[in-house]
Amino acid sequence: MSAATALRAALHQALVADAPLIAALGGARIHDVPPASPDFPYVTLGEAQVLDWSTATERGEEHRLTLHVWSRQGGHGEALNLAALVQEALHDAALPLTEGRLVNLRATGAEIRREAGGRTYRAVLRFRAVTESN
Repeated sequence: MSAATALRAALHQALVADAPLIAALGGARIHDVPPASPDFPYVTLGEAQVLDWSTATERGEEHRLTLHVWSRQGGHGEALNLAALVQEALHDAALPLTEGRLVNLRATGAEIRREAGGRTYRAVLRFRAVTESN
């Protein structure tokens, strides 16, 4: 397993274990692959970019991660509230990894938008993580 895969699994586990987020979602609606007919609201793990962050003596990686919050209630409000809960659950979290070590995890931005058709709102959340080899 790579550090990137281990990080993704740890993110999923941290979100599923976050009681305020799960209560607001109405269940553990955290998906790596979006379901064909999802129950709203829900969260998906999105795109990832992995960059070399090695030093002269240590191997490391920078991870730029995107998570998505999907909502069909309350306009921007529900999407904003859920985005804040995801950020609270992950920002500066000390997540244990099965491969490598998480140096830091930071929320770097969020964008909330109405999707085509006007019924669905999506919050795009961006995070930056740094991992080092064991």
